[in-house]
Amino acid sequence: MSVYLVICHAVTAGQDGPLLGSDEEEIVLLIYLVLDVVNNKVVAVQQYVVRPQSADAADSFLSEVCKNDYQLTEDQVKNGESLESAILRFDQFARSKLALDGGSTFHLVTDGQLHLRQCLHPEACNKLLELPHYYWAFHDLRKQFRALYQTEEMNSVQDMLTYLAVESDQSSDLGSRQVQDMAKIAQRMIHDGCKFDSPEPINQRLEPGICSREEVVDSNCVVRARGLPWQSSDQDIANFFRGLNIVKGGVALCLSQQGRRNGEALVRFVSQEHRDMALKRHKHHISNRYIEIYKATGEDFVNVAGGVNTEAQEFLKLGGQVIVRMRGLPYDCTAKQVLEFFEAGETSCQVMYSEKGVLFVKKPDGRATGDAFVQFENEDDAPKALSKHREIIGSRYIELFRSTVAEVQQVLNRSMDPRTYEQQPPLIAQVPQPFPVLPQQIITSGSRKDCIRLRGLPFEAQVEHILQFLGDLANLIKVQGVHMVINAQGQPSGEAFIQMVSEDAAFVASKERHHRYMPFGKKQRYIEVFQCSGDDMNLVLSGSVSPTQQGLVVSPGGGMLTPPYGLYTYAAPPALLPAVAPLAPRVPAYAYPQSLYYWQAYPSPPVSPTSYYSGLTPPVTTPGIQTGAAPALVRMRGLPYSSNKLDILKFFEGFEIAPECIQLQQNAEGQPSGEAMVSFASRTEAERAILEKNKQHIGTRYIELFMAS
Repeated sequence: MSVYLVICHAVTAGQDGPLLGSDEEEIVLLIYLVLDVVNNKVVAVQQYVVRPQSADAADSFLSEVCKNDYQLTEDQVKNGESLESAILRFDQFARSKLALDGGSTFHLVTDGQLHLRQCLHPEACNKLLELPHYYWAFHDLRKQFRALYQTEEMNSVQDMLTYLAVESDQSSDLGSRQVQDMAKIAQRMIHDGCKFDSPEPINQRLEPGICSREEVVDSNCVVRARGLPWQSSDQDIANFFRGLNIVKGGVALCLSQQGRRNGEALVRFVSQEHRDMALKRHKHHISNRYIEIYKATGEDFVNVAGGVNTEAQEFLKLGGQVIVRMRGLPYDCTAKQVLEFFEAGETSCQVMYSEKGVLFVKKPDGRATGDAFVQFENEDDAPKALSKHREIIGSRYIELFRSTVAEVQQVLNRSMDPRTYEQQPPLIAQVPQPFPVLPQQIITSGSRKDCIRLRGLPFEAQVEHILQFLGDLANLIKVQGVHMVINAQGQPSGEAFIQMVSEDAAFVASKERHHRYMPFGKKQRYIEVFQCSGDDMNLVLSGSVSPTQQGLVVSPGGGMLTPPYGLYTYAAPPALLPAVAPLAPRVPAYAYPQSLYYWQAYPSPPVSPTSYYSGLTPPVTTPGIQTGAAPALVRMRGLPYSSNKLDILKFFEGFEIAPECIQLQQNAEGQPSGEAMVSFASRTEAERAILEKNKQHIGTRYIELFMAS
């Protein structure tokens, strides 16, 4: 049986040497030299000039190293073949000339780690190319040399030639010279007894794994990736680091205190060598977003990925390749119902290990939270399972999300922590006294009946329950349009006002949801829904109309809010607020405690389904007062009048927004104005969007972006 070593050398259009691959430039030259190990002689050399995609966008794209040292020209490279074609042609050569299918074996040999790990594998992954099996293991000539001769670190082919006192090849171009010199070194090593029998592997995919709180993680092996698209999965992040070996379960998506995926992840590699190569991918891209890479600590990783919940760890030991999070389950849902949910319909899929593959998230007292995790055995099951997003169990539509091992750990840890469900201190205790009463118009006003009023809410109800109650109509809520009324003790009043995107949307919502029931635990609450305007809201909240008039204004059922009502805001110091004339209460003041108007920032960008609404925290916009995760608005100007939300979603591809985060603006005649408001999860994310997208085009129009909040 023949045994070959194939020396592989990659050249990119950019940096060479120790910085090879760090600038994300594409491959322009691949050279293969075939060495017969048994006879210890060179039998073939194959060279492929590769045309990069950047050749289409620039007249000059080659570095001076390519031109001078490798003697490549722009025209030569532009007339080259695709990377896919080059890989295919060498594979055909290997199978026909080296009898790869007839029992012969060979291993790739490179000068260091960068040619495969930092160049070929990342580029092939980005271009969705499937590499033959022999690219997934290789010999690092420098490491083999040090192990054989017990030398200090060798930093180049020339260092090894000097140590062996071997003359360099006299080829004129650097590429041919490099592979010929490496062949001379390998031949000498074979002569001196090197077996080249233990190639180092390159991981093909991220394997699941469990991290415990007690595990000690080497800080020299961890990085923090920042700026990730919100929808990124752990496999997406592993693909970004393709070529580098990540430990099992070594990607942990980070969540904010509000349970949102915050665009960061901690990644744990098998060694410091791989961590250092990962740092060289700083500002490389996922789609059109650049990703920042920084050093992190082992403690950081354990804090995010480590788990103490034994039930979660038993569940994760099943080892499925796919984890799906279910949200919105009936509280009495059983594992059998979950199995039937995924087995039904045309996209049927089997949950791994039947009921053992279902993990319900529960509170410390054992009550259900409406969430569950489900495992599937193969990656092929993922699209089938996720296609059932928003299908029904009982009377509830179910939301599905691709999840991760670390997210299971975080959610179970949080769900079993009693502090997660502790009632926050009363809102009134968090603000200075006396608190200002602001006009309702600061939030909304006008005679357009584009609002709805909900009455009869359970006192424990929070925004997520309202959204579930409204169902698909929740998609028609304006950005930051859910307003919950809270009394002076900081407790919910059972009332809420909601701003819809139009009068028609408010009308439909009031008709379809009026006198419907809201499931809450095992109980059903009867909810009244009325259409109203911003001015109606102001009249009711201020107590400027009589109870009889209130019934005529917004409540067909004749009910009323207790006056006087005010608005509480942190938007400006009291001295800067407009003066408000005192209102004479129509009823004894002691009978009706003054209420606060709580501004809930919904809809906001999609969140990772890990959010537990542990309390009510008003948004703070006063300079110097930090909010943590307050949403921020970006104003778009110059839109084509025919633009729709899909156009804007495509424009901001890679950013954490959803259709409900977009408001297309209209002029006084109700026609498109060419402007839109877009809500981002944070000011940092909004500023990043402006930096990356300002003056880019939709169709033939360039779009201007400004901060609006």
